[in-house]
Amino acid sequence: MVEPPNPSPTDLSGRWRAHVDDGDLARRFVDADFADDDWPLVDVPGHWRQAPLFADTDGPVLYRRTIEPTPLPEGHRRFLSFDGIFYFGDVWCDGHYLGATEGYFFGHSFEITRHAGAAPNVLAVEVASPRQTDRTAKRTITGVFGHWDNLDPDWNPGGIWRPVRVRDTGPVRISWLRVLCTEATEARGQLRLDVTLDPGEIPPEAPISLVAHVVDQSGTVLAEVTTPVELTRRGTTMRVPITVEQPPLWWPWRHGRQPRVHVEVRVEVDGVRSDHRRVTTGFRDVTVRDWRWWVNGEPIFVMGANHGPTRMALADATRDELARDVELAKLANLDLLRVHAHVTRPEFYEAADAAGLLLWQDFPLQWGYSRGARKQAALQARRMVDRLGHHPSIGTWCAHNEPLAVDFQPGEPVPPKAAARVGASMFLPSWNKDVLDRSVSHAIHRADPTRAVVVHSGVLPGVGSVGTDSHLYFGWYHGQMDGLAPALRRFPRLGRFVSEFGAQAVPASADFMAPERWPDLDWEHLFEHHACQKRLFDTHVPPALFDTFEAWQLATQRYQAALIQLQVEDLRRLRRAPTGGFCQFCFADGHPAVTWSVLDHERVPKVGYAALRGSCRSVLPMLEPRRGLVHVANETRTAYAGAVVEVDIDGRRRRFTGDIAAGAVTFIGPVHLDHRTGEVALTLTHPALGTVEHRYDDVLDWLRIVNDR
Repeated sequence: MVEPPNPSPTDLSGRWRAHVDDGDLARRFVDADFADDDWPLVDVPGHWRQAPLFADTDGPVLYRRTIEPTPLPEGHRRFLSFDGIFYFGDVWCDGHYLGATEGYFFGHSFEITRHAGAAPNVLAVEVASPRQTDRTAKRTITGVFGHWDNLDPDWNPGGIWRPVRVRDTGPVRISWLRVLCTEATEARGQLRLDVTLDPGEIPPEAPISLVAHVVDQSGTVLAEVTTPVELTRRGTTMRVPITVEQPPLWWPWRHGRQPRVHVEVRVEVDGVRSDHRRVTTGFRDVTVRDWRWWVNGEPIFVMGANHGPTRMALADATRDELARDVELAKLANLDLLRVHAHVTRPEFYEAADAAGLLLWQDFPLQWGYSRGARKQAALQARRMVDRLGHHPSIGTWCAHNEPLAVDFQPGEPVPPKAAARVGASMFLPSWNKDVLDRSVSHAIHRADPTRAVVVHSGVLPGVGSVGTDSHLYFGWYHGQMDGLAPALRRFPRLGRFVSEFGAQAVPASADFMAPERWPDLDWEHLFEHHACQKRLFDTHVPPALFDTFEAWQLATQRYQAALIQLQVEDLRRLRRAPTGGFCQFCFADGHPAVTWSVLDHERVPKVGYAALRGSCRSVLPMLEPRRGLVHVANETRTAYAGAVVEVDIDGRRRRFTGDIAAGAVTFIGPVHLDHRTGEVALTLTHPALGTVEHRYDDVLDWLRIVNDR
């Protein structure tokens, strides 16, 4: 037997023929001799709405493509692989039905060995992405793409949105591979490989073996395992542990380096390679208990933000754009991004691994789902682990974001019946919380016992539930901006991990708002398609108080920045008493919108980005502005003896000298703010740190405005 002649897949990306399903076209277009010369061309990968002729359709859309013939030696096999179809797919080759797909973020493969020959092959794919008309009982597992106020609800992401490939193997292929890190200490590391081998219709009689290597980034082999395989007609699934002595440990960027290793797996038939895979992973241990985080045994106070799709048309995001979002999060001094209710592109996870940025990965469930979604959700949850489990950056999974049966857009007045329904969904047992979420979380945990699983996010304590992480929008949906810390002191259970807080702000890239119409903006359109919640702006930063759009725009950004600075520092002061960390909402926009983001869709920073970056520094002198209390937060593992903290209030300077504890918040002393008229500046000085400055202006100004109302 010779090795497969085409070990690298053939990429079918490019221009495909496409047409909206019309009449009996879906029945006829699968025929190999169907004439499609007059069909328009669309890009694959891509979303069909990016093509002008399909900009207004919800599909289904029919795709066709011809594959040029290539030889296939006897005994070898050929597979057609779709990395992602959004959301349903039916696939034919030369008029023969290959099968159906469901699920947007993972791949599907079909064997086309019998179609390999001297003639071209014709692919026909019907793709459907149905709009969910009942948003309290959705059936498709699409997360934020199917229901979220931060994206345009009219957008349909349907299409063959990830690459399509043809790949040849020998007689036995690796049909499934999952790689998990099960142990990581300075002395010993262990990886677990779950592998399924597919022997085809007739298993070969020659000896079969599975060979796995762990190789570091310099090419040095760290470990090797060879395992004989007994094949069955239905395939063979096996679990292979690989142990590495003194492994290179992966750390979050604030605490160490990010070495990674390559796991190379191949199946051999009579000593000849039949198929192979290569996965990049890392050795690290992430533990989350009672919302407190440890990495490789070191406690970490997690400072993060929620992150939606890099682009609403996620297929169009470039590798550089995906990596830039990771780098901008790191530049903002964040430890973590929560991939909010969606699974994004592989390049994003690769960038997070390289940058040392932790990820909280949501499964794509958001708000209410029908009972018919349960089985498919559990299946897709396992596929999520298969696809992402090897990434060292992923620290925890979450099964469902806000399992509430909501049928209104946040920011609009809530009808009484809807309010009662939401309250019941939150505080009483419900099908979403107690059946769907437990099924999904159990599926994730069975697939990956190495990571913690959040059953559902944003659930307050209620009947039969102690609650989970908290979504607390003081200063936006409820209360005032300075109300977060007092609420958490009164109800500590709500402060274990605050995974959403923030306020909307108008972006710098605001041409979509037609600012020349000020003050007569199309508020209804902005609310429906661009998330702008004018009803709440009227409460916090009323447009009617400003003569120009630019003045209001800046005021909204200053308000958001003040809220972020105050609430981030409130949470840092509650470090592990009871708070284990936080995620600000949200980091960056995927399309033109007025949201809670600190980076707009063009990645132009709002004032809030600088506030987030400044308040998340590793070592930070902080002022509690309600009572004039000075603290220093230190997230490093180094104590700083003899540090000097100076507080400048309108030219009056107060000086403190003392020791800054490692991995803790140190109380410094009180100052008087009663007669302040200008900004307050804090300066921390130490030989090992240099000088760290932190200023308070917007926070104090907005607190005065809020308290004067």
